[in-house]
Amino acid sequence: MSNIYIPIKHILLYSFILFFTACSYKNVDVLDIKKYSQNPTSYTKDLKSRNLNQEELTKEFISNYFSVWHLDKLSFTKEEATWGNVYSKKEIYLENHLLASKDWFEKQIINSNFENYNQIQQKAILTKNSDFRVFPTSSRMFYNPSKAGEGFPFDYNQNSRVKINTPVLISHYSKDKAWAFVESHYVLGWIRLDNLLLIDQTLEEEFISDELYVIIKEGFEIFDKTSLEDLKVGTFFTKKDDKYLVASANGFKKVNISDYKIRKLPIKFDSKNIELISKEFIGEPYGWGGINNHRDCSSFTQDFFTPFAIYLKRNSKSQTELHKYIDLSKFSDKEKKEFILKNAEPFLTLVYLRGHIMLYVGSEKNEPLVMHNVWGVRTKSFFGESGRNIIGKTVITTLEPGLELNNINPDKTLLKKVRGIVLLNKKQ
Repeated sequence: MSNIYIPIKHILLYSFILFFTACSYKNVDVLDIKKYSQNPTSYTKDLKSRNLNQEELTKEFISNYFSVWHLDKLSFTKEEATWGNVYSKKEIYLENHLLASKDWFEKQIINSNFENYNQIQQKAILTKNSDFRVFPTSSRMFYNPSKAGEGFPFDYNQNSRVKINTPVLISHYSKDKAWAFVESHYVLGWIRLDNLLLIDQTLEEEFISDELYVIIKEGFEIFDKTSLEDLKVGTFFTKKDDKYLVASANGFKKVNISDYKIRKLPIKFDSKNIELISKEFIGEPYGWGGINNHRDCSSFTQDFFTPFAIYLKRNSKSQTELHKYIDLSKFSDKEKKEFILKNAEPFLTLVYLRGHIMLYVGSEKNEPLVMHNVWGVRTKSFFGESGRNIIGKTVITTLEPGLELNNINPDKTLLKKVRGIVLLNKKQ
């Protein structure tokens, strides 16, 4: 065997490359999670009482919740309802990590049967926590899974996950009759037909109410020997004969739910209840679009405020619409921090950036702190390749989590991308 000579400078260069490549892709805990308390009590104990008109907020919330049962047809145009067809013109990978073919998309579009849009106009209600899909299929759709920030859990066929007992209006059925295209009070999409109870006037009168009862403690609830559900904060029930009504395939069942899990809407917006609700979310795994029955950033903020009867829409951008929004996009990083510290009210202010939203919880040593369900922070390899350092859960951080990492992308911090704040105690 002949000896192969490799110049020492090449060995050093190779080692140098390996070192920086490894450092760029190693996932580590961000310092903020260790440095700042992850116990919500640390931020709620000194909160002052708020003057919120919760009675009026509750009336508005209940009106929104049942709103689709008062529609003559879905409130979206056919063009708006078929927005997902744009994916057929993109490179989309399926769960097998192979590209979806034109034939695959054509099959989904044909099965979507939108020539019959708004022809059914049937009231219904969810009998399970249900995925709302962009196309009538359980198949998952990803952008290139080999790229940072893509692949699981970012299934672009997942529009949202909607809770049991949510009223919906059916537009039409898929050609294979397995799916219904529906609108709820905050989202629309395809849902499996076996997750729906069709509602006639008698059933509507049985369930509809000017009082709602909201889940405040998460976990599985067994309704009887044949049915159970993983109840999430923000799940609603109405009441009859001192029992709660839950939708099932055969109508409404009267069930018992432990008092510590459920309260009449609204619960008082005070430090004790803010602490109670906050603790249900800390540490929850990230769930894009509600995947695996977990939350993403905007479903966290939406569900956080639901027990207090503060109504938010579903995605981050739309959550800036119903309340007073202040544009900070032209501010420097320092000016953003200063403005937030001066004007944001803890647990009543959202911090918005494109594609993400966070709940302001207060400050420590002049650092604004936020609670958010976040996938990760953006990183950059030695060679300039984009990456992610995964957080993947609900945490309390500064606006610059991961700033201490040697591979952080300093141009892509949350703070640099902050566009504005939403004051939830003021109307738009």
